Amino acid sequence: MKRLTAAAAQAHELGLQVNAGHCLNCANVPPLLAVVPHLVELNIGHSIISRSLTIGLAKAVKEMLTAMK
Repeated sequence: MKRLTAAAAQAHELGLQVNAGHCLNCANVPPLLAVVPHLVELNIGHSIISRSLTIGLAKAVKEMLTAMK
């Protein structure tokens, strides 16, 4: 996480928008949001759709929203 935190801080200092994606899920989003600064967007669509195959779309979206709080 140190490298992600440093990269996000440097990108922000350079005026870049910081986004995160790939392999994000309900388990790793909370710690990511807790330590990585300046995140503007999370690309979580794949995680939600994959999870929705087992629990349904509404529940998958609700899980992710809870994880992001």
